[in-house]
Amino acid sequence: MKKLINAPDEVLVDALAGVAAAHPSLVVNAEERYITRAGGPTPGKVSLVSGGGSGHEPLHGGYVGYGMLDAACPGEVFTSPVPDQILAATKAVDGGAGVLHIVKNYTGDVLNFQMAAELAADDGVRVESVLVNDDVAVENSTWTAGRRGTGATVFVEKIVGAATERGADLAAAAALAREVNDRSRSFGVALTSCTVPAAGKPGFELADDEIELGVGIHGEPGRARGPLAPARDIATLALEAIHADLPLSGDVLVMVNGMGGTPLIELYVVFAGVAEWLAGHGVTIARSLVGNYITSLEMAGTSITVCRLTPTLTQPCDSSVETPAPPCGR
Repeated sequence: MKKLINAPDEVLVDALAGVAAAHPSLVVNAEERYITRAGGPTPGKVSLVSGGGSGHEPLHGGYVGYGMLDAACPGEVFTSPVPDQILAATKAVDGGAGVLHIVKNYTGDVLNFQMAAELAADDGVRVESVLVNDDVAVENSTWTAGRRGTGATVFVEKIVGAATERGADLAAAAALAREVNDRSRSFGVALTSCTVPAAGKPGFELADDEIELGVGIHGEPGRARGPLAPARDIATLALEAIHADLPLSGDVLVMVNGMGGTPLIELYVVFAGVAEWLAGHGVTIARSLVGNYITSLEMAGTSITVCRLTPTLTQPCDSSVETPAPPCGR
């Protein structure tokens, strides 16, 4: 294992120290392990809180700031944050209008955010929770009951973040988050595995000529293993899986996401294949994202996420954000 770390059991603590040093617009609570905007909560604004295991950067800490999240709770690598951690973050950013939890559908995240929401309610904080479950690859996996939450998390945080900055109340923010999730689908492909520092070895093995079709963001198995294929064919396979589950038409927001170890030039090669397929099916790319937005350590591969836009959803894609890793829709 070759990694730029100090010790396997200190990765999160050291990374949080780096975040604090690099981004004065953020406040890092190293003891309770959460990240918030500097300046405290905005009175009367619905606050957005998300989180999950570390190793998916820039998700979620990179999206804390104006226009997106108010707080993020990073767990250990590929491990859910604990309820006390989520509760502390929730209370820290409550501005009196309630808090929306954006939760990826992984069993640990679901249970721990649910417990934190119940504890927050006991302390007088109004909390709504929205589950992101956009992955079409598998129905159940090692990590989850039902569909996994993946790339649509970025869309939810961006679009709902814009709405809450404009004054959307808690019920409206939750409804909008569910709409974005319902209109989004994802499919991921891995070319290599990744190595969790505490494990010290790859999570799974792939032959040089194999790829994992429908992989999860923790390296969970997908639908099948197949032979390495041209990027255009991989894009086609992913989009056909998405289209079979949610027929694509009209204007769409598309994200070609890197898993952490894929050069940007290759992601653009994939995007060319995505654009070709969508054009051939009469679908218009209204907004696009290409880059590393939700990663899996150093895994090589890509995930494709598509959201069927409406005029109401398109405008927030263009709203300004001030975060360490801003996703822009134009």
